[in-house]
Parts: sequence; structure tokens; C-alpha cells
Amino acid sequence: MTEIAIDRPESRRMGFFTDTTVCIGCKACEVACKQWNDLPADGAVFRKTSSYDHTGSLSASTWRHVRFVEQTEPVPLPDLPAYGGGNGGHGEVDLVAAAEAHGVPQMDRWLFMSDVCKHCTNAGCLDACPTGALIRTEFETVIVQPDVCNGCGYCVPSCPFGVINRDPYDGRAAKCTLCYDRLEDGLEPACAKSCPTDSILFGPYDELVETAKGRVLALHERGVTDAYLYGAGDEPGEQLAGELGAFFLLTAPPERFGLPAQAESPAQENGPVATAAGLAAAALGLAAAVGAFARAHRR
Repeated sequence: MTEIAIDRPESRRMGFFTDTTVCIGCKACEVACKQWNDLPADGAVFRKTSSYDHTGSLSASTWRHVRFVEQTEPVPLPDLPAYGGGNGGHGEVDLVAAAEAHGVPQMDRWLFMSDVCKHCTNAGCLDACPTGALIRTEFETVIVQPDVCNGCGYCVPSCPFGVINRDPYDGRAAKCTLCYDRLEDGLEPACAKSCPTDSILFGPYDELVETAKGRVLALHERGVTDAYLYGAGDEPGEQLAGELGAFFLLTAPPERFGLPAQAESPAQENGPVATAAGLAAAALGLAAAVGAFARAHRR
């Protein structure tokens, strides 16, 4: 983990725990995030996939995004008899029932997940930033300092989750700050404050992990055996980006939610190889310099 830029000994690591099993897709967190951070609206346009998810993805102007995952596989409708109307016809056909039976999305088969910046322990965006615009706060969250960002965009491809992006108007990077301004005053982040089902929980990181583990066990006891934690509670060597400051309880493979199964900071993932190559090159250079000095001394 990179060095904490703001020194406050009394501060603890804070984070988000998002339980997707109780998310109802209301998008109250999206609205609260935009209102508090004065972010522009995304518009309300139905996409080609007919999803009700107007937002689509995280961006420089959308720091919380409730993802809609329709749990259906479209199947061609069977040949339906024509409506006869008379005595010799086939009678009326219940088109709604026929459609629901052949792959049309149904509300009880949808999954919802409120996505956000993961505030990674090994943050790829922070590793790639050449100006120091991205820093780790006393709460061990990762934020962008807009007045230091030069808009280079190196952080964008360095995030394995596709979270951070550049503003299309001024070119500077932007993402969730975990409401750093509210945390400084002891307030809960706007998104967690607005969640009506407590799908988003905020608090000290270690306490959230224990709460999340208990939630998984409770779901297993109720028969929801596919519940698991994504981004927390993993064994060393199996952690996603060194553990995520914002982690999730999922009941389907992470790819269904647009999350990678494996994630690590590119700089830290390639660090050992790059370090070994650098040391080898330095050793060769030193040997060459010593040889040249010895030859010059003999002459």
C-alpha cells in the first residue's frame, strides 16, 4: 500500500460494504452522490438492450452506478396460432404469458449492484499518477486533487475496474472520493446515508469485514449457498488489488456484474519482474564501468 499523504494518528481505515441481496435498484445512492458532489445528470435514454439502467457505467460525472443485471437468456418465441375470433378459430392467445415463459425479463430474476470506486489497497490509478494528484488520505481512501491533475490520463488504463475517467470538458480525472469532505466532519457518505435498505454500509473497515462475513454465513444458513464476498476476507496471495476498500456480497460470478475475477495494480503486478530486470541492467552497467576503469588504469 502506498504511503498515507495526510497524517492524523486518530483516524482509521473507512470503507463501504455493499450487499447486493438487499439492493432494490432504486438508484437513490446515485442521486444523492450527484446532488452532494454537484455532478451533472446522465439523462434518461433506453439502451438497445432494453435495460432500465439509464446510467450505463461509472464515469467522471457518475461516481455511483446501480447496475441492472437482467437474469434472462432471450429465446425465440414459438409459433403462435392466429386469433380466430369465430367458431372455427383457435380462440384468444395469452401473449404476455407466452412471452414471460420464453425469456422476457422478469423483475424477480433481476440482480442489482451499486458500483463505486473500490479504493484499493494496491491502487493502480495512484501508482500511475505522475503529478501526485492522486493521494491516499488518512482514512486510507484514494482521492483526486483536481488542482494538481494535469489530465494526462495515465490513471485511466491503470485501474483494473474501469472506475476512474477524464472529464470531457476540462480533461481532468475524477472519481468517488468516499465523500472525503463529509468524513472530515464525521458524517456518513451521501450514498450510504440515502440507501433505504442498508444495502450500502459505511464504517471502520475491519468492522465492516466482520459484518460482511456474518452476513454470508447467515445467507448460507438460509439456503443461499452461492453468496460470497468479493474483495475482502481472502487469503494472502488471493486478494484483489491487495483488498478492496469498497467490497461486495455477490450471489453470481463477478463477471455478471461487470467486475473482473482477477485484479491488481499493473505497476505492482509487474513490479517484481521490472525490479529484477532493472537490477540486472544495473549490475551489467556497473561491471562494464569497473572493466573500463581497470583497462584505463593499466594503460
